[in-house]
Amino acid sequence: MSRGTDTRIRILDTAQEIVLRKGFSGTSIDEIIAAAGITKGGFFYHFRGKADLARALMERYLAEDEAFFTAVIERADELVEDPLQRALLFLKLFAEAMRDLPGVHPGCLVASFTYESQQFDPAVREMAAAGVQRWRDIFIQRFAPIVARYPMVRKVELEDLADTLTAMIEGGIILSRVMNDPELLVRQLLQFRAYLRLLFGDVEA
Repeated sequence: MSRGTDTRIRILDTAQEIVLRKGFSGTSIDEIIAAAGITKGGFFYHFRGKADLARALMERYLAEDEAFFTAVIERADELVEDPLQRALLFLKLFAEAMRDLPGVHPGCLVASFTYESQQFDPAVREMAAAGVQRWRDIFIQRFAPIVARYPMVRKVELEDLADTLTAMIEGGIILSRVMNDPELLVRQLLQFRAYLRLLFGDVEA
């Protein structure tokens, strides 16, 4: 890794940590520069300004998020073949990954940016919307094979089911931070897992 790449990553890591604590509008370039231990010239070598930084933060966050979901899904798929059991295992592995965090979840950059949407240009807002849509698509792909094999106890649209999981993840992150309880997000994920079992009449999983 080149020194330039290393510096860019350090800026992004530092900026993300501060933004998740203070919000984007409450974070200054000078604060990021000081915390990252770089010069102002070093910052502007990598980013044209705060708007450019916001786009880079969002792009990286969404890529890392998708990579995480993909890795957990692939692991579940390696272990079981039944689509319902795959989804249940995915949720259990996801919950375990959240339990292994050193503290409470630091927060979701998409949610943080959405709360301050007036601070960003349309490109960043569109990236956030595309990211949430991508989460929806990933979850629908997880649930569609279940519907094809198992009848639902009560009819639920796949899009709504996927959005419920997203809402529980995002809500669980917020609650975990507010209550300073790392297990709260884990419990929400396992609660959705229990709901999925009930929805498809699986009392043995």
